[in-house]
Amino acid sequence: MRMSKPTVYLLDSNIFIQAKNQYYHFDIAPGFWDALKVIADEGSIISIDRVRDELINAKDELAEWVSDNLNGAFHSTRDEAVYKKYQELQAWARDEKQYSQPAIHEFARAENADPWVVAFALAYGCTLVTHESYDPNIRKKIPIPNVGRAFGLKTINTFTMLRQLGVKLN
Repeated sequence: MRMSKPTVYLLDSNIFIQAKNQYYHFDIAPGFWDALKVIADEGSIISIDRVRDELINAKDELAEWVSDNLNGAFHSTRDEAVYKKYQELQAWARDEKQYSQPAIHEFARAENADPWVVAFALAYGCTLVTHESYDPNIRKKIPIPNVGRAFGLKTINTFTMLRQLGVKLN
């Protein structure tokens, strides 16, 4: 008998930021944030150190919440498997004719968490959760779903993740 491995969802920065700024603000939907903490404690959602740094550097309510609630959910990108995938992604971006040089340069910028999120998801078989959308014609940016499609990585949004996890916000 072969048992399937449970899905681990890797969250992009924009999942947290858009929730806070738009539809799940802390004072409107505290149940969303409670659910994130529970799911993270169970190990079903994770993110990476570079996303944490991006969120914490904002020094706002979200930064405080992340520091207080999700410390164990952020994984290091400083490992060989992630670095190898990161190198593959950078080589792919340099060879892609679709994207402008500024887009390729931005994708390679050390502070850009996007390629690291993708590299980690590829290295560890995670489903990547982002609010970016696939765009076959974009030139000025390299969206996460475009990279994901090129590498066979599954990308979904917050709402799909919540449904797949069976989360109900009461």
